[in-house]
Amino acid sequence: MAFKSGSFATFLIVCPTCFFLGIIFSLFPYDYPILWSTITTPAAHYDYLEAHLRFLHASPPLIPRILHIVIFLGLAGLLTKLYKPSESNMLFDGASLVLYMCGITVYIANIVKGLRLASAGQYGAELATTADEKDQILGREDSLKVLSASNTILALVLVGILVLQAGQWYAERKDQQEFESLGSGKKGEKEHADSAASASASGASTATPAKPGRQGSQRKKSN
Repeated sequence: MAFKSGSFATFLIVCPTCFFLGIIFSLFPYDYPILWSTITTPAAHYDYLEAHLRFLHASPPLIPRILHIVIFLGLAGLLTKLYKPSESNMLFDGASLVLYMCGITVYIANIVKGLRLASAGQYGAELATTADEKDQILGREDSLKVLSASNTILALVLVGILVLQAGQWYAERKDQQEFESLGSGKKGEKEHADSAASASASGASTATPAKPGRQGSQRKKSN
């Protein structure tokens, strides 16, 4: 039987998604001046961001393990809801799984790679041997911009998952309300039919005793 939107599997999806959004929001003060500000980003801001990324990458092994466990919990919740799925699960949870895998891909391909580059302090342009390679490979500022853009893409993906889960909850709630209204309507029609049948039966029972009275009056007249 497929899990409903209010089940524990949905809890496993929504909570990790909100957890990841909180992490991305903590990086927003670093990403905003690089991506959205109209003022030219000072060079010192890239130094602050690089130092912060080095600090994150050098965190104790317990921190990335907890992060990966939370990622696995969200994936487990999606796979659980897709076990023997209904039409609603295939639509909403299937799309949520696609977005979730896109988020994991962005995390592995861009964010983890960016953390490693920032921790090492050696970017592609610095490792290039010729001038042509330096023009084609991203330097320090461009690499940090790509990392900030990856955070924004990941945030949009996570918000999309929340929207799909909320849409599934709303759709199932509407279906339940329509089912209850149809059930109450049928129940009212049945009660009305039963009351009409009982009324007709009581009317028939009150009409039948009049026959013996008429026969008795006729007997009296004949006597």
